[in-house]
Amino acid sequence: MRPGAHPLRRTAEGARPVDFGAFVRARGRAGDLVVQPRMGFSDPATMRAGLAATRAADAATVGTVTLDSYTRVGELASVESALRAGAGLNGYPIVSYDTAVTGQVLAGIRDETFPVQVRHGSAVPGDIFAALRRTLINATEGGPVSYCLPYGRTPLDESVRNWVRCTEDFAQLRESGVEPHLETFGGCMLGQLCPPSQLVAISVLEALFFCQHGIRSVSLSYAQQTHPEQDREAVAALRRLCAELLPTTNWHVVIYAYMGVYPTTDEGAYLLLDQAARLAVDSGSERLIVKTVAESRRIPTVAENVAALESAARTARTAPPGGPARTESDSQTYAEARALIEGVLELSPDIGHAFELAFRQGALDIPYCLHPDNHGRARSYIDGDGRLRWAGTGRLPLAGLVGPTRARDVTSTGLIADLSYVQRAFDRMALESGDTHDRDGGDIAPVGIRSLSGGESQKSS
Repeated sequence: MRPGAHPLRRTAEGARPVDFGAFVRARGRAGDLVVQPRMGFSDPATMRAGLAATRAADAATVGTVTLDSYTRVGELASVESALRAGAGLNGYPIVSYDTAVTGQVLAGIRDETFPVQVRHGSAVPGDIFAALRRTLINATEGGPVSYCLPYGRTPLDESVRNWVRCTEDFAQLRESGVEPHLETFGGCMLGQLCPPSQLVAISVLEALFFCQHGIRSVSLSYAQQTHPEQDREAVAALRRLCAELLPTTNWHVVIYAYMGVYPTTDEGAYLLLDQAARLAVDSGSERLIVKTVAESRRIPTVAENVAALESAARTARTAPPGGPARTESDSQTYAEARALIEGVLELSPDIGHAFELAFRQGALDIPYCLHPDNHGRARSYIDGDGRLRWAGTGRLPLAGLVGPTRARDVTSTGLIADLSYVQRAFDRMALESGDTHDRDGGDIAPVGIRSLSGGESQKSS
């Protein structure tokens, strides 16, 4: 630990950070959808300006500090070299900056009305969590599965050990009067071709893992997929499983705007973001991670992030009130997710060890994930209506729930078509409608992903 960086000290502005989860839940009860960017800059002044702009946006917001890719994988020497050379990074290198630097980034911006979350993507997050504790940043996200299998070569058992240690250390923030908060990333496994039931199951399992290791404030993620009704069904299942299984009442659901290949047109991007905001409102979710018009091209600017935040907030304000009661939670997605969760939990009372056994035996299996610890027998496809379906369940414990699946050849053409399905659908809808998004306060009519004509909705992947 660096000199003078005691983990129990007060923040730079003298106040303890609020419970991130309790803050979001309170805003939800007040009728607000909390919107949040995926924003990270290596220059401290730019990072501070981004947080200030997020706070000032015409929306109910929380701040984000997204870390750079070198820090995520522990290549700190590369960070130091880049900083010495004055080269920009694709995020904020929180481990390499002195605690006082990060304190100044947050000073006068983070307070009881504007909490801040760090987002990283690491299966080896020890240095990152140590930096969070030094700065009393009490909200972050990830998980032993979701920040391991899709992103790198770290063995799953090593990731589990890392996340056990980091979660238990993070929970010790409570000794200083600060409530730590962890958000699962399980609802985004491989972005866009994992059927919703497994997204829901892994998100719930990672939340149970966090609780088992001392966390009491959690959020559970679900990534917008390829069909709005299927998404509403999935979020209803997620909320029901949270109520049934989590040992804490301090939980909320966060929706991610589509995590796959994004539309290339501004209008298509806003159509997709509007649909994500409507999903959040209609499903009773409390928070939304937005994406911008620049997602298909480059790292978004601060202004583009603010435009996305304000657009999503406008859509949420004009959407009819929703809630889990609007969608039947006793669904196929719920039944599959419940079976997957139970199939993992019965392997071991230690959820981390159960994760290892589940992937070794195929009780969890991510389609098209090339990680060595993934079984690699499950397959999925997008059907003619745009729904994600199981093409093959391998050894997943879904017998009796998923009917017989016909073998489907995996071709590069079919896989690329499925990966780009949403991008093509929304760019086409934008072109056909001729609508442009009014960023000064207007809105556009609700849309759904229509089946693509000409056989472009691929059934093999």
